[in-house]
Amino acid sequence: MTCPPLTRRHLLRGTAALLVLPALPALAETAPPPIHVLKDPACGCCSAWIAVLDADGFSVTVEDRAAEQLARDKRDRGIPEAMVSCHTAQIDGYVIEGHVPPADIRRLLAGRPAALGLAVPGMPFGSPGMGPETEREAYDVFLIHRDGTTAVFASYPAA
Repeated sequence: MTCPPLTRRHLLRGTAALLVLPALPALAETAPPPIHVLKDPACGCCSAWIAVLDADGFSVTVEDRAAEQLARDKRDRGIPEAMVSCHTAQIDGYVIEGHVPPADIRRLLAGRPAALGLAVPGMPFGSPGMGPETEREAYDVFLIHRDGTTAVFASYPAA
């Protein structure tokens, strides 16, 4: 049995295949699970955060809630009063409270800690959906443990 001669076409195909190899891990990355957001219908910053998630590849569904119902939903989900913000989301068994950056949500999902979820309490300027990151005030993203205690999950310094 003889091997066919190596042609220029074979060489070009082999080179193209080698160039694609480094991109394969990125292509294999799966999309995050769907995220469902509960928000006040009049809140513009919530819509801006949803747009940030959408641009980052999240599949987002939205449900408008009256302020009283939204507050009740937060309590029912176990979000400590000190961690409350303007909107609440659920993704793959976790609660996301407030303007949490998409990268931190992805890190939570990758690590799968035994926790309730993440929160950015209040509405810090420069967090996703709250104004330009170039003018950001310092803020922390907190991991909410199932017992209601919290720990800093990520910190963002002032710009």
